[in-house]
Amino acid sequence: MSDENLFDQEDYLQARVDEYIWQKSSDAGISRQRFLQILATMVGATAIGGLAKPAPAHSQTSKSNLSNSSATVTKGSRILKPLPPGYISHSKGTLEMNWEAMYERGYLVPNDWFYVHNRNTPPPFDPSTWRLHIQGTGVSTPCEFSYDEIIAMPSISVTCAIECAANGRRFFEEAYNKPLSGTRWRLGAIGVAEWTGVPLSILFERARLKSTARDVLVEGGDLDSLDSKQSKFSSVVPISKALADNSLLVYAMNGEPLPPDHGQPCRALFPGWGGNANVKWIERIEVSETPIYTQWVLKQMVLVGADYPAISPYKGKLITYQNVKSAFELAWPATLAAKPYLLRGRSWSGKGKIVRVEVSLDGGKTWQFARLREPNFPFAWVRWDIEWNPVPGEYSLQARATDNLGNTQPTTVPWNDFGLLYGGVVSHPVTVNS
Repeated sequence: MSDENLFDQEDYLQARVDEYIWQKSSDAGISRQRFLQILATMVGATAIGGLAKPAPAHSQTSKSNLSNSSATVTKGSRILKPLPPGYISHSKGTLEMNWEAMYERGYLVPNDWFYVHNRNTPPPFDPSTWRLHIQGTGVSTPCEFSYDEIIAMPSISVTCAIECAANGRRFFEEAYNKPLSGTRWRLGAIGVAEWTGVPLSILFERARLKSTARDVLVEGGDLDSLDSKQSKFSSVVPISKALADNSLLVYAMNGEPLPPDHGQPCRALFPGWGGNANVKWIERIEVSETPIYTQWVLKQMVLVGADYPAISPYKGKLITYQNVKSAFELAWPATLAAKPYLLRGRSWSGKGKIVRVEVSLDGGKTWQFARLREPNFPFAWVRWDIEWNPVPGEYSLQARATDNLGNTQPTTVPWNDFGLLYGGVVSHPVTVNS
C-alpha cells in the first residue's frame, strides 16, 4: 500500500479488517462467511462495517500568570525538565505549551516550552548498556544497536510537529456540555521542532527487511496503562509509513541531545500521525509479516461515538493522520489595550502544508485572509498575522485554515467518547479595555 493511499483511512482500515477476518477464520478452521455469521451474533460484538529571542512584553495579559520568573521544578512531577514560567499543567505528567509565550518567537518551539505528556517518569538511560532491538518475522536478520552505533549512522533532520491526538479535547466538552476523562488540553499539546535521527529504512536495511513485511510495532521504555500485564507502551504503523523518507529514529531535538522528557535516548518520528505513534524511550522495534493488533491501538487510538461505527477488531474509527487546526498566540482569555495590534497565530495539518488562513474578528460573521509567513513546512505549521485596531468591548476571535489537499476546519465536529482530533473552528475570547 502506497503512503499516499494512507490518507484514505477507510481504505487502510478495511484492508486490515479483511486480513483480521481471514486470520481468525483460518485459525478456527472455518470459512470467512461462517466467521462473519458468528461475529454478527456475538453479544456485544461490534458491527463490521529557527529558535528566536524571548518574547518581549506587549499589551496582552494572561490569567495563566505568565511572568518573567525563572523556571520551576514541581514536587512529585513526572516531568524532569524545569517547568517554564507561566506553564500550564493538567497533571503530574503534563505540560501544555503556552500560546501567549509564542508571540514573537521563532518558528520552532524551544525544548523547555515543548509540550509533555508522560504517563510515567522518564526511565533512566545508560548509554553504555542501552540497546535497540530490531526483530520479528518481517526481517531476515534480527539485530541490535548500541547508542554509539545509532548516532554514527547516516542521519537527516526533519522539521515537523508532534501533536497529541487529544489536542483540543476541552472544546468537545464546551461544544457538547459533556465531561470527558483524560487531559483537558486546549490547543497547546503540540510543538514544532527540528528532529535529527536515522531514517528507519536504514535500520531495516541492516536487518534485511523482507518484501512481505506488513506492520511495524515500536515499543518504548514506559509501561502501558491499559495492559494489566504491565507490558511496555507501544504503537503500530504500516510498513509503508515506517519506510517514508521522513520517518526517523530520533536522537536529537533542536540541535541538542534528545531530552529525557522527549524520549532520550531515542524516539520514533512519524510526521503527521498522532502523538502516540511517535513512541518515546524506544527499546524495541518489531517488524511483522502479518498485521499487529495492540490493545492501545484497538481501543484507544480510535474515534468512538454515534458518528463512528465500530469495525471489528477496532472499537471505532482508527486514527492515523492529524487534522487541520489553528490557534491565536494569545492568552486564554486575553485582555488587550484599545490600540492598533498585530494579531498572530499558527495553523497546521497532519496531511501536508497550509495554503490559506482566514480570520474573523466578529465571531464568524465576516472573514478576511491572514498573511502567511515563511517558512511553511508540510507536517509542521505556518505562522500568520493580521492587523487589528479594536475599540473597547468583548470579542470572539476565530481562525480557520485550509491545507494543500483541500482539508478545511469545519464549524462543528462530531462527538467522540475520547475527545480526540478536535479540528473545529475555535472561538477565542478577548476583552479590549479602554
